[in-house]
Amino acid sequence: MPRLQPPRGTHDLIGEEQRRHRFVIETAREIAGRYGFEEWATPIFENTEVFARTLGETSDVVTKEMYTFPDRGGESLTLRPEGTAGVCRALVSNGLTQTLPQRVFYAGPMFRYERPQKGRFRQFHQIGVELFGPSPLTFPDGRLPSGVIADAEIIACGHDMLHHLGIGADVTLEINTLGDTVSREAHRAALVAYLRDFVSDLSDESRVRLEKNPLRILDSKDPRDQEIVAHAPKITAHLSGEAQKFYDGVKKYLDVFGVPFKENPRIVRGLDYYSHTAFEFVTTRLGAQGTVMAGGRYEGLVREMGGPQVSGVGFAAGIERLAMLLAQAPAATAPAMVIAMGAGEVEEAGLKLLQALRRAGVAAEFSYHPSLKRGLERADKIGALAAVLIGEDEVKNNTVIVRDLARREQNAYRTIEDVILAVKKTFAEHA
Repeated sequence: MPRLQPPRGTHDLIGEEQRRHRFVIETAREIAGRYGFEEWATPIFENTEVFARTLGETSDVVTKEMYTFPDRGGESLTLRPEGTAGVCRALVSNGLTQTLPQRVFYAGPMFRYERPQKGRFRQFHQIGVELFGPSPLTFPDGRLPSGVIADAEIIACGHDMLHHLGIGADVTLEINTLGDTVSREAHRAALVAYLRDFVSDLSDESRVRLEKNPLRILDSKDPRDQEIVAHAPKITAHLSGEAQKFYDGVKKYLDVFGVPFKENPRIVRGLDYYSHTAFEFVTTRLGAQGTVMAGGRYEGLVREMGGPQVSGVGFAAGIERLAMLLAQAPAATAPAMVIAMGAGEVEEAGLKLLQALRRAGVAAEFSYHPSLKRGLERADKIGALAAVLIGEDEVKNNTVIVRDLARREQNAYRTIEDVILAVKKTFAEHA
């Protein structure tokens, strides 16, 4: 019988890979907390309508990539392909639209049926943040909208996450504006008029998009399409006065937050409820698929879930791709190895030491073999820094030996408190 393997496009997280994965999540969680974000955990599957409404019925994700299935009651369910829709649904379901702003951090697995490639899997993992409440509408006294600061703050949060992961020097922040409704309608009309002169040269997919969602042609990966859209009208030529002020404000506050950026007028979002700020953190270290974090502002997602009109801005980042950029994996925990060289009272004394170390906050492992040699071999294999040794003589003399495995030095101690202090000191000296 052949050995079972994980399904195509999935992978096990073990050892170094798991340590990288955990480090990304823990770092992101810490930085999000500094920015006042509270962690939410939503189900990994939702009613299919949650994603069909928010991602667009004609999007590639909905038509080609979602894992959708009927449950035993005949209800259509979908494994979540992204995190924002579920968070918006949770905001409405839990009656939280009346207590804004809400600042949300999430982390977990997502699922898309697509061709596996470097850093991209069918079950993948994301971190993300969403900030609900601050509006793009101008204050009555003429001050800039609160959404301007919110957008810059969200980007600053992503910037800080990347820098605390140690990969900030490897990524570049690119920003664009999608404008307001007036701006987008004017840009859409100009774009359609331009593209109709190239209908016969567009890819089959872009010819369909020309009728249904022409903005998505700007994001086409087809070389023919890219050559055509290189000279297409840019939205910056069609911004309303309010949209221009909003965009200028975001750039101003990015400077205030100390976040460098470059403008990229080709960053787009294909759905109508995305507006104003769009951004991506990109790298050249992962080949053609260079985006490691992306986000922007949206105005209609909460309403699509049956809630009121609530503005939102956020971003998501693939954990696998971020983990690949880490210079090195975090080290595995280096425990103490407790070796009881005998049975009966000796073994019991060793186990008591083991639990005393653990309850004092020290990682410790027990050698299941009473041989000193076998115990030290295991200690070497797991990278232990200290060995705690007890045998018949130690039990008789009411002592315990703590050996510094790096220096090959050892001392005897009479109390559990002294053993704990000696082990902690050894750890500290080799940190």
